[in-house]
Amino acid sequence: MNKVWLVTGASSGLGRAIAEAAVAAGDVVVGAARRPEALDDLVAAHPDQVEALRLDVTDTTAAEAAVRDVVARHGRVDVLVNNAGRGHVGAMEETTEDELRALFDLHVFGPAALVRAVLPHMRARRSGAIVQMSSMGGQLSYPGFSAYSGTKFALEGMSEALAGEVAEHGVKVVIVEPGAFRTSLYDGTSASADSGAYADSVTGTRAVVSAGFDDRAGDPAKAAAVILDAVAADRPPLHLPLGEDSVTAILDHMDRVRADITAWEKRTRATAFTD
Repeated sequence: MNKVWLVTGASSGLGRAIAEAAVAAGDVVVGAARRPEALDDLVAAHPDQVEALRLDVTDTTAAEAAVRDVVARHGRVDVLVNNAGRGHVGAMEETTEDELRALFDLHVFGPAALVRAVLPHMRARRSGAIVQMSSMGGQLSYPGFSAYSGTKFALEGMSEALAGEVAEHGVKVVIVEPGAFRTSLYDGTSASADSGAYADSVTGTRAVVSAGFDDRAGDPAKAAAVILDAVAADRPPLHLPLGEDSVTAILDHMDRVRADITAWEKRTRATAFTD
């Protein structure tokens, strides 16, 4: 049976690539976006397979109604892809509370609301997949990405627990951790006001974001193909880094974490009561 996909942030970037790949596989895609008209061309080309849904994922009260609408028209949601997102650059000290909360609304609270909305339907059918679009920044971080990575770390922590919770109900969870891909992510990146206090650490990050992606950035269509294969696998990976840069950076980070733990292991293990 062909799948029914609900993809947020489907109007561009990896969300659009995932939608196109699912359509090519013969599946039905409900593409959710703040500007659904950006999907008009895909809807026109595949009117029997693609629908556009106006949804701002930061409006958590709209999640249940959106899922209920999709289920009413298509009978189910087989795959939820929480993809909507944007970048943000700025030192921790420079990042305002409003900026930080806005990112958490988009990357954490919005996806959580949609997960809560789809799970009763998936549990009832004992089938389904939840794809959480994180980032290599969900495993490690760099100066200037404290707010962005903070949201992705939170998403990954929730998703690891979620995977253990829903496995008994036949529901899969895949956390996708892309590196740089040729998308419009940097075009939508917001920035905290530059205080000038972090010239040595954050200025370089700001410059990279301003320059945009270079020729080494990955192909969204190839990323989407890997994601579809992971969703279809009997035992999908919980963590799915994508791109040479992501795989290398995450593996190197794991080595550094292991080295830190090992260096202090004798003392950190010896913290029990001795009586």
